Amino acid sequence: MSHCKALPPLDPHIVEAASQIFKALSDPTRLKILHLLSVEECSVSRIAEQLGLTPSAISHQLAYLRTLRLVRHRREGHTVYYSCDDDHVLALLRQTIEHVTHTSN
Repeated sequence: MSHCKALPPLDPHIVEAASQIFKALSDPTRLKILHLLSVEECSVSRIAEQLGLTPSAISHQLAYLRTLRLVRHRREGHTVYYSCDDDHVLALLRQTIEHVTHTSN
């Protein structure tokens, strides 16, 4: 006899949106960008410098993260600054890092 409660099926749009977030988090570069932006607001050049990648590569990843509304930007003169735009995803990121750190010890 099963003791699992019957749950209503998930809406397909919710499943797709959740899948896209996990897809975004599955890429090591995007994971590093989100981790960096969880600590500080950064320009593309600052992120590129910190991660050792080209500004073009960073801009491409940031555009993807923006389409998912995981990061936001603001312009100050000629410089665009990025920051995280989803506290739920940040909590998921922190919990995942904590889990990996805990299980690797």
